[in-house]
Amino acid sequence: MKYATIGSLVAAAAAVSGHTILNELYNSAGTSFGLHNCLRLPSYDGPITDVTSSSMTCNGSPNTLDTVSTNVCSIAAGSKITLRWGHTLTSGSNDVIDASHKGPIMVYMAKVSNAATGTPPTSGWFKIYHAGLSNGKWAVDTLIANGGKLTVTIPSCIPAGQYLIRGEIIALHAASSYPGAQLYMECGNLNVTGGGSKTPTNTVSFPGAYKSTDPGITYNLYNGQTTYTIPGPSVFTC
Repeated sequence: MKYATIGSLVAAAAAVSGHTILNELYNSAGTSFGLHNCLRLPSYDGPITDVTSSSMTCNGSPNTLDTVSTNVCSIAAGSKITLRWGHTLTSGSNDVIDASHKGPIMVYMAKVSNAATGTPPTSGWFKIYHAGLSNGKWAVDTLIANGGKLTVTIPSCIPAGQYLIRGEIIALHAASSYPGAQLYMECGNLNVTGGGSKTPTNTVSFPGAYKSTDPGITYNLYNGQTTYTIPGPSVFTC
C-alpha cells in the first residue's frame, strides 16, 4: 500500500483555501489608496508554478488579468509603502492566506515610461525587500499576524518617475519537487517623486530570475530544515 507523505496531505488540504492576491496599497501615513486601485490583478487567486512562464512578470495566464487599474499612485522616494494581501479580491485582514503556505516574501520595482497602461517589462527589476525564514518563523507567518500587511521603503536614491512595484509570495508547502512551489505575484502602478540619480544595476528579468533548481524554489518544508536561501538578487541599497 502506498501512503501519502505529510507534505502531500497538507498541500492537498490547503489547495482550495490557501491562495492569495495583493489587494491594496497604502501611503506612508497608512492611508489606503483604495481597494484594487493602482493594481493589476487577476480575477482568480491561483498561483504560477512554472518559473519560466511569461506570467512570472505580473501574473497572467491561467489567471486572467481583468481587474486592471489604469490609475497611478504617487509616493515619495525614501518613504514607506504598505502592501496588503488577501485570500480573494475582497478578503479582509482575517483571511490572508492559509497558514500552511509558509514561505518568503519579496518586493521588486522596475522603472517604466508608462505605469498606467504600458506592458510590464520583463527586464530591469530590482529587489527592494525580502524576508524568508528567521528563528523558525517564516515571512508568511508574520504577514498573517499583521493582517496581510507588509510595509517596505521606497529607496531614497532612485530617480523620480514611473515604476511598477511587484509583490511576491512563494508558498513552499508542495515545493519538495518541481513544479511544486506556488508563486503569487501582482504589480502596482507608482509615480515616485523626489529621489536621486542612482540607477540600480543588480537587476533581473521575469521570467529568468529564478530556476527550477534554485534551493529557494525546490525546497522540502517538512524535513526539519532551519535555513532557507531566498531566490533572486540581493536587496538594492542606496
